[in-house]
Amino acid sequence: MAGDALGPPVKVLAAQLREAVPGAGGTWQLGRAEAGRAPLRLRAVWMQGTVLEVERGGARGGWARLQDDSGLFTVLGVEGVPKGRPCLSAGKYVMVMGVVRSCSPEPVLRAIKMTDLSENPVHKSMWSLEVEDLHRVIP
Repeated sequence: MAGDALGPPVKVLAAQLREAVPGAGGTWQLGRAEAGRAPLRLRAVWMQGTVLEVERGGARGGWARLQDDSGLFTVLGVEGVPKGRPCLSAGKYVMVMGVVRSCSPEPVLRAIKMTDLSENPVHKSMWSLEVEDLHRVIP
C-alpha cells in the first residue's frame, strides 16, 4: 500500500476524503483505482475551505463547518489549536491540518493547526489544482 500512515498531512478535497475507508491502526485508505494506483494510507490531512459556521466551547473544544469546491467538512477542536490571525468567522478562507475522525457521510477532522488564507484569493483559486497535481506525483 502506498503512503506512510505517520507521514505529513496529505492535501485532499472533501469529495476525495468522503470516499476513504477505515484502515488498520486508525488510518484511512484513500482509493486511487481510477488513476491505476494502490490506495493511499493516511491519518492526517491538509484541507482548505471557506468557514460557513462556528460553534464555540463545548466538550469538543468548539467546531467549524467548512466548504471547499467539492463539498462540506467539519473540524472539531478549533479553539485549542494555533491559528495565527483570527480565522474563526464565517466567510474566512482557511487552511486546516487535522487528524481524520470519520469520512462518511462527510469528513470530520480533529484540528491540529488552522491558518487564515483570506487575504490572497490565489489560495482559493489554486487549491483544487494543487491537490490534483500532488495526487499525480504521490506514488
